[in-house]
Amino acid sequence: MSLPPLVEPAAELTVDEVRRYSRHLIIPDVGMDGQKRLKNAKVLCVGAGGLGSPALMYLAAAGVGTLGIVEFDTVDESNLQRQIIHGQADIGRSKAESARDSVKEINPYVNVILHETRLDVDNVKEIFAQYDLIVDGTDNFATRYLVNDAAVLLGKPYVWGSIYRFDGQASVFWAEHGPCYRCLYPEAPPPGMVPSCAEGGVLGVLCASIGSIQVTEAIKLLAGIGEPLVGRLMIYDALEMQYRQVKVRKDPDCALCGENPTVTDLIDYDAFCGVVSEEAQAAAIGSTITPKQLKEWQDDGEDIFLIDVREPGEYEIVNIPGATLIPKGDFLMGNALERMPQDKKIVLHCKTGVRSAEVLAVLHSAGFADAVHVGGGVIGWVNQIEPQKPVY
Repeated sequence: MSLPPLVEPAAELTVDEVRRYSRHLIIPDVGMDGQKRLKNAKVLCVGAGGLGSPALMYLAAAGVGTLGIVEFDTVDESNLQRQIIHGQADIGRSKAESARDSVKEINPYVNVILHETRLDVDNVKEIFAQYDLIVDGTDNFATRYLVNDAAVLLGKPYVWGSIYRFDGQASVFWAEHGPCYRCLYPEAPPPGMVPSCAEGGVLGVLCASIGSIQVTEAIKLLAGIGEPLVGRLMIYDALEMQYRQVKVRKDPDCALCGENPTVTDLIDYDAFCGVVSEEAQAAAIGSTITPKQLKEWQDDGEDIFLIDVREPGEYEIVNIPGATLIPKGDFLMGNALERMPQDKKIVLHCKTGVRSAEVLAVLHSAGFADAVHVGGGVIGWVNQIEPQKPVY
């Protein structure tokens, strides 16, 4: 559906701005009027990571007058494979400040506002209220539902994107004109069911593919041109180089934007999404050891069976000596239980401790009551025991 422009045009473009944006100005659908609207627009990008990097860079290049950046993290070396707004010299710096400097280098006419904080129920409405449009570059379900609910409650449109390995998705959610994110995904998937990019990986260039779609949609909304992805989900398969669309209809029974909403204000999103299942939390109580304890057990010759529940690709990057690789999925399917010894203490680990806690709950329920897991996982092991090894 065609929608009216989201913002009014600015009073004028300077001579320098006309030169800078000339390739936009000669497009009939954009022209002076559309570029003035971009100049007058205020866009908030949630995250300056994989999706936020290309989004911020192209929003800046396009001439969006005010860009807000919500980001609390620092630049890590593992980010540089895909988060192209940051460079080698930025490792250890605030991502927000690094992104701001890159934006100003691309376009000094852009006003950049930093929100160096974790987005939560206490600040999201205040931050969102300052902007015309939200671009969601988050990578976890709790924040996605937070962004959606705040946008709906404030009447704000937002452009959503998601990436994993070789697959990406994008859409525009605007409850006044179509569905919201809850119409598409009424409930978050069970904890651990959908791996994060940190667990499963992502092709770096996929961020550019989806991020550029997000910016295209943002420009269309701001300038009032074309047919935005409202009510449509774009799905991209990079391996097959194939795009397909799925229609998303507004759900009359949606808990947030439906005819009789049951969600009328922000909620506890960690609890709603179950970042870690209750079973895993319960299993970890009293059954969590430190990497140093594991090293002591190994040095003392304790009779343990150490299991790495990550994926084979992760195991190849870095592993704890003596660990046997049995991926989490084998436990969830029940295939791994017959391999568990009855005469040894079972010790589990993963990357940081989340997946191993989920497997721990499975083992406890199967009768292996003395099984434990390593808090902090292989990352904790490298940091505390073998710092010469790589992390990811």
